[in-house]
Amino acid sequence: MGRNFVAFVFVFAAALGAQTTRNTCVEVSATVQAAPPQITFSWPADATATGYTIYRRAAGATSWGASVATLGAVATWTDSSVSVGTAYEYRFDKSGSPVGRGYAQAGINVPAVHSRGKVILIVANTVTAYLATELARLEQDLLGDGWQVLRHDVAPTDTVPSVKALIVSDYNADPANVKAVLLFGAVPVPYSGNQAWDGHTDHQGAWPCDGFYGDIDGTWTDSTVNNTTPTRAENDNIPGDGKYDQSIFPSALELAVGRVDLSNMPAFTAPEQDLLKAYLDKNHDFRHRVISCAEQAVIDDNFSYTTYTEAFAASGWRNFAPMFGAANSTAADYFTTLNTASGPGYLWSYGCGGGTYTSAGGVGSTTSFTTSTNRNIFTMLFGSYHGDWGAQNNFMRASLCSGWTLTCAWAGRPAWSFWHMALGETIGHSARWSMNDSAPLNATGARGCHMGLMGDPTLRMHTLTPASAFSGANGATIPLTWTASPDVVNGYYVYRASAQNGPYTLLTPSAVTGTSYTDSTPLTGTNYYMLRAAATKTSASGSYENLSQGVFASASYVAGGPGPGGGGGGGNSGGGGCTSDATQSAAWLLAIIATLTLLKARSRKALG
Repeated sequence: MGRNFVAFVFVFAAALGAQTTRNTCVEVSATVQAAPPQITFSWPADATATGYTIYRRAAGATSWGASVATLGAVATWTDSSVSVGTAYEYRFDKSGSPVGRGYAQAGINVPAVHSRGKVILIVANTVTAYLATELARLEQDLLGDGWQVLRHDVAPTDTVPSVKALIVSDYNADPANVKAVLLFGAVPVPYSGNQAWDGHTDHQGAWPCDGFYGDIDGTWTDSTVNNTTPTRAENDNIPGDGKYDQSIFPSALELAVGRVDLSNMPAFTAPEQDLLKAYLDKNHDFRHRVISCAEQAVIDDNFSYTTYTEAFAASGWRNFAPMFGAANSTAADYFTTLNTASGPGYLWSYGCGGGTYTSAGGVGSTTSFTTSTNRNIFTMLFGSYHGDWGAQNNFMRASLCSGWTLTCAWAGRPAWSFWHMALGETIGHSARWSMNDSAPLNATGARGCHMGLMGDPTLRMHTLTPASAFSGANGATIPLTWTASPDVVNGYYVYRASAQNGPYTLLTPSAVTGTSYTDSTPLTGTNYYMLRAAATKTSASGSYENLSQGVFASASYVAGGPGPGGGGGGGNSGGGGCTSDATQSAAWLLAIIATLTLLKARSRKALG
């Protein structure tokens, strides 16, 4: 009896010792077939698992409902009750010690998304003159990815409620189509709450809360919290000070919100306006596939699971498997891996460790970002203090000042979900999903007002090189021609608008397979055209039709026959690969100048 008991204790202790953060993740990925339609999921075998419960719902649904399958300790499952062209969300709950979870948004040949709705672009007016050309290019890039842009220029000294009023007004004018908010520059920062999300009592108070801008109908108050004990004065929160009481979002967020604020970063030798310019340059280059990285991820986890059973780095392992497959996630040092002069780079990364405002133990510091080539596009960082991203030289915001990185989230309290991006969703879609998720597996801080996305919320993970030399000729019918994308594509979609800033309407229900198209029924006057390459993208979550950035041209209707060649505007003609030598064609520069001229002439809503 005693001998058996000792053996049991030994085995039990060995099982506990084997537990890791990865055991809290079902690292699920999918393969698909169209005939007959089925999606087959698989994941690495897990000796700590006793079984799995699987849930499925339509993409965008808000309730999981009853489970669709209950399995033993296996590592594969096939869903045959699916339709081609439909996206589904899946949740895999693992039983055992520890329990675990995995997610995927999967589908078979899901159609292209031609229109993504409206994005509200809020720009700090302190940088609008210096970055006029780059901001015009950003607006055209947003337009070229299916967005309509509603822009407001505001002063950093404006009030948070006045900025919120602009957003609410735009949303109420078109609630079905307004989807996202991009805050660019030192736009006023909301603060809210009375929590120490990182567990440090000297850091209990109000944290930055951009989710306030994404919540249209929640009730926010400034009357009950009275706390002046935090070390950082910005975290103080007293009644009537303009900082809100709520620590948890009072209602579901209607809008995805992302912020690019590179002010107060003196660790970098470049001034704020040049850091912002560099961000806009690499944003454009990524969208046009001038820079690209391999579909792989690196994870630098410096928290022991036996000490921190919240499994912070699960936000890496759990997300990256449905993006790239579990085999393409690597445990390695963050900066050693990303700070390279060549090579394929890493599309995603995750780093966590004991933190300060400017560092994460075992990962690095803000100073590390000042010298790193940082071949990485999307990142997550986690550690004490730096989730309070408004501080000087903040570690999270430093990632956006460095190399190629375009987004960052403080992912660990709670877990974040980005797996939707494997099937073409924007990072803002995933951020909003995460902020509205009331029950992630590691749920400390779920729906907390501290959750925020650093970076452009409209970015997607998969890029495609656009066509180039797009032009049209004036006439009673308007012939359009272009040079093919260097990538393997299915064809090209042609869109038309009566104004340069859209909205653009799809002219070709199916992709054109050649490099020309004739608009036989043009609009009277000037016609504005957009062209997007299309290709079937197969990821570790299935397949969908991916679209490139749009390139633009214009031509005029002339009754009675063709006229002289019309005006044309091309897109960036750079190729793919991991190179930062971004080159732009003369046609693109002319298009930017034309766009800038139009934007300067256009009436803008602005605060004083």
